[in-house]
Amino acid sequence: MNQRLVAVVDYGMGNLRSVSKAAEHMADDQTRIVVTQDPQVIHDADSVIFPGQGAAKACMQALNQTGMAEPVKLAAKEKPFLGICMGLQVLMSHSDENSGINCLDIFKGNVTQFNLSEHPTLKMPHMGWNQISQTQDHPLWHGIEQDSRFYYVHSYYVVPEDKNTIYGETTHGQTFPAVLCDHNLFAIQAHPEKSADAGLQLFKNFLSWNGH
Repeated sequence: MNQRLVAVVDYGMGNLRSVSKAAEHMADDQTRIVVTQDPQVIHDADSVIFPGQGAAKACMQALNQTGMAEPVKLAAKEKPFLGICMGLQVLMSHSDENSGINCLDIFKGNVTQFNLSEHPTLKMPHMGWNQISQTQDHPLWHGIEQDSRFYYVHSYYVVPEDKNTIYGETTHGQTFPAVLCDHNLFAIQAHPEKSADAGLQLFKNFLSWNGH
């Protein structure tokens, strides 16, 4: 039986070791996890994990310079795809970060900064454990209890034009979209690789998901 190839996209800005180790920990014998900068490997992979940390501008520059932007966009439309943190934000049309930057335009909408002026006790970045309210059913929620806690580190959040793409929400002063989904694409603002059992379950669900 052929192994299922899962590509973890390496554009120099992800928490790659912990993401790949978490995926490997939950993978079965028929699944191979590969960390890659090779556009062809991303193109050939059965599934794609798109992690990320840092700033949107540097992320987009890295994707464009390595030639990975197009295969990532194609994968996001065609095969099981898991975006994590910055790997969610750059799927949007535009980010306000770094004085504004155009992103991959998979989801129509913007990435904007938290306004905590009415919540002086809250800090930015939004960092640490917080609950995700599952707003729609999804195969990747299997075995993860409603309002499970996930680990976050971010100062910006996504605002999609199509509210039907929101599958999870979290509150930090304001309630913001924590998860966006569209067909074969599941993208989460939190870091499942840092989120203990709930995060590992999410990886397990993704690795067995056919994108439907």
